[in-house]
Amino acid sequence: MSTALPQTAHGRHVICMKWGTKYGPEYVNRLYAMVHRHLSGPFHFVCLTDDATGIRPEVQCLPIPPLNLQLAPGQRDGAWQKLTTFEADLHGLRGTALFLDLDVVVVGSIDAFFERPGEFLIIHDYPRFWRFGQRITGNSSVYRFELGAHADVLSYFRAHMDEVRAGYRNEQAFLSRFLHAQGKLSYWPDGWCPSFKYHGIPAWPTNYWREPYVPEGARIMIFHGECNPPDALAGRRNKRFRFIQPARWVARHWHE
Repeated sequence: MSTALPQTAHGRHVICMKWGTKYGPEYVNRLYAMVHRHLSGPFHFVCLTDDATGIRPEVQCLPIPPLNLQLAPGQRDGAWQKLTTFEADLHGLRGTALFLDLDVVVVGSIDAFFERPGEFLIIHDYPRFWRFGQRITGNSSVYRFELGAHADVLSYFRAHMDEVRAGYRNEQAFLSRFLHAQGKLSYWPDGWCPSFKYHGIPAWPTNYWREPYVPEGARIMIFHGECNPPDALAGRRNKRFRFIQPARWVARHWHE
């Protein structure tokens, strides 16, 4: 069992980010609880957020650094806000940081995410995105880095916002290409962070009678594109004619 550290500037940090109204405080609280169950030794849990209401006291809530995106009316900022984790001085925090999206589900030990060698580690993005050309892009649901070590990522983005957003689909594509060009990009081993959508749903037509499952060797299940944990638990998908049974395994992990 791990031990949550008091508010501290040094050590191992687990960072998440919550802005807007899509995710409530229960996502932060359950993520903290899952990390607490699956990470050995002391750690410091941080939520970068614009609203700390309802977040449990073990989590240190800090403001999201300003990104100052210039958005057209009705345009969404996507996940570009994540790039602020690369501030040269992120609220005085120092040490190793593991960033987790709010909607992941931790299902196994995550000790190795702090132990694996590499300057910057990220999920190797899933198959539909590498049908053509070399697959470089990472999925930024789970990434690890040294705080303050990649400030050039953020400074370049701030200086070239329009150019970057015109040339890259999202923040993870830009981030991956930028660090790949520097020879700093590495990926988690296959199987550590499977996709619920691609790896956890039985193949058609068995999805009509078989429940979604956690692949062997999984440590963190990634929810992206259509389902989030409560949808999966209820057997809901946001695509027509795509059926799933309720993923009852979610209830065993996604709780405080």
